[in-house]
Amino acid sequence: MTQERRDPEEAPGYHSYLLRLWRETGGASTRWRASLQDPVSGHRVGFAHLDELVAFLRERTGLAAPVEDLAKAHGAPETSLPSEERGSEQST
Repeated sequence: MTQERRDPEEAPGYHSYLLRLWRETGGASTRWRASLQDPVSGHRVGFAHLDELVAFLRERTGLAAPVEDLAKAHGAPETSLPSEERGSEQST
């Protein structure tokens, strides 16, 4: 039996990502960074703060407003997110 790879747009009730977490230290501060990679397309999205990661996941699951709206409401810079119009950020 072979497994079919499905377009993520065809299965709105299912999302899979490869999650990477790492700690960056600079001076007296330590910051956790994260990235999510779509295993089918290879697109990767980076997050400077874990709160951005959680907001992204809440948006993807329909549990929150889009991250761009949250960033504007809190005066934070927007996070690069994949979309049909823009694509997604590739990490190097």
